[in-house]
Amino acid sequence: MPQATTGVVTELLTKWKAGDQEALDALVPLVYNELRKTAHRYLRHERPAHTLQSTALVHEAYLRLQKQEPQEFENRAHFLAIAAQLMRQVLIEYARSRNAAKRDGGRRITLDDTVNLFKTRSVDLDALDDALNQLARLDPRQSRVVELRFFAGLSAEETAAVLGISARHRKREIGPLRASGFITK
Repeated sequence: MPQATTGVVTELLTKWKAGDQEALDALVPLVYNELRKTAHRYLRHERPAHTLQSTALVHEAYLRLQKQEPQEFENRAHFLAIAAQLMRQVLIEYARSRNAAKRDGGRRITLDDTVNLFKTRSVDLDALDDALNQLARLDPRQSRVVELRFFAGLSAEETAAVLGISARHRKREIGPLRASGFITK
């Protein structure tokens, strides 16, 4: 993203935090392509006949942003990370409502099984959410790193910036996830 656009995004985030709802409306077109890429990353792990499309997922996340109180966003990457979390919540709620009739909601997985999930075309988002929640209980920051890197598609540097960690800590935090094959970039 060009430096001029980055400055505009930061300015709009500040205005939105100050209560200017139109700032959010102006912000979304500037980051829309990145939001669609994030939505696409989520959906490519879904079952082939999934009824939600990237555009619908982005729009649902936008509607949720509109409904909540404006937050203090540090920068573009932080905003994209929050939007990615909202998309994840939408998909999890969708999966849970779809699986509610089954009572079991599909197969259960352990944290060790999560790497293998992404080798298949379809992912049980309810089970993935359970696994990430288990990871969060063991190591909240590692869980956040997975969310930011895998789902939001942030780079290692952007992830470190969102988490407020140094380059040294970044290597220590992100290195094991990269070595496991869970994240690749």
